[in-house]
Amino acid sequence: MSQPTVMERLGILADAAKYDASCASSGTAKRNSAGGKGLGSTEGMGICHAYAPDGRCISLLKILLTNHCIFDCHYCVNRKSSNVRRARFTPQEVADLTVAFYRRNYIEGLFLSSGIVRSSNHTMEQLIEAARILREEHEFRGYIHLKTIPEADPELVARAGLYADRVSINVELPTQAGLARLAPDKSTPVIEGAMAKIGSAIVEAKDARKRFRHAPRFAPAGQSTQMIVGADQASDADIVGRSATLYNRFRLRRVYYSAFSPIPDASAVLPLQRPPLMREHRLYQSDWLMRFYGFAPHEVQQAADPGGMLPLDIDPKLAWALRFREAFPVDVNRAPREALLRVPGLGVRAVGALLSARRQRRLRLEDVGRLTTSLAKVRPFIVTADWRPTLLVDRADLRSQLAPPKAQQLELFGA
Repeated sequence: MSQPTVMERLGILADAAKYDASCASSGTAKRNSAGGKGLGSTEGMGICHAYAPDGRCISLLKILLTNHCIFDCHYCVNRKSSNVRRARFTPQEVADLTVAFYRRNYIEGLFLSSGIVRSSNHTMEQLIEAARILREEHEFRGYIHLKTIPEADPELVARAGLYADRVSINVELPTQAGLARLAPDKSTPVIEGAMAKIGSAIVEAKDARKRFRHAPRFAPAGQSTQMIVGADQASDADIVGRSATLYNRFRLRRVYYSAFSPIPDASAVLPLQRPPLMREHRLYQSDWLMRFYGFAPHEVQQAADPGGMLPLDIDPKLAWALRFREAFPVDVNRAPREALLRVPGLGVRAVGALLSARRQRRLRLEDVGRLTTSLAKVRPFIVTADWRPTLLVDRADLRSQLAPPKAQQLELFGA
């Protein structure tokens, strides 16, 4: 049987990598090849973009080194027992593809992950070698994100951070029980131990850069992780709590959420249908509430229903406001920033603009309307110089008034 060509293998391994959501390229150090030195840049966007089936935009060459794997995680399409077509790149082939695609203006960087082949250490060595070739032999200065393997030797993981802008280790599932059930080859303590070591190395490297100008960088874009949503019985409240713990303990740059997608030859322990993509979207919104809006994890969890699930018809910020109506209305001319950030319909930029504008004059409802896309959502929760909601915030049907209308199928020959 003939070996697949490079392009055939690229098709297989790019398709196999689409399930990993954690491939954003934000937050790294600025580098470029101005002056004729080196190749590539971390600035700007790639000209050609790929789109995952759920609509995410991917601006990197996103591939697996191989989809062979000695692990048998139930939710993974590349698990040992899966009947999928297998392929493998050498580190040199990955480097050559990256450089070739960059020279054609297809990409701005590389996201490289892999199944576990032979052993965790062997696979980690191969991933590092691909990054080394790019950095040292091609002087590639573009973005590199390496998916590291928690079971690998810590020294190998440390080497990966010297070549990569960002490193990541997927926690995979929100609960230890879910991981033990669906990924018996993986261990939560091992994953968290590796994340802790990477976090410490990032902090130490930043401290060294402050004292020594030429100290080596270590994963300047930080580390991230991904959780699969809907493969186990974890609720949204469980996921929010887990994310908060990861942010606090390991100083993660991002936690990504990926809605479980049914895979070929699926295990009987997996659900037959994927969760709604809106659930993934609500989790991202809750993540932003914790990171940028000053919400504590338990407050985001309070927006969930008794079963721990965030509502799908309204965003978690509005759900929280409807539950805690005693915190409203908020006077936009007097309230502190923290209170304004809790008003549904007001984003971080809008709040900043309101704080700046009210230094010059008393704000009216029309002033707020210029800064939001939905004044109807904001009105019940604010007081302005010419507006007071009176009993509007206490209306029993306020939720139904603010929830977006359900989409309806239009009739082709309707009147």
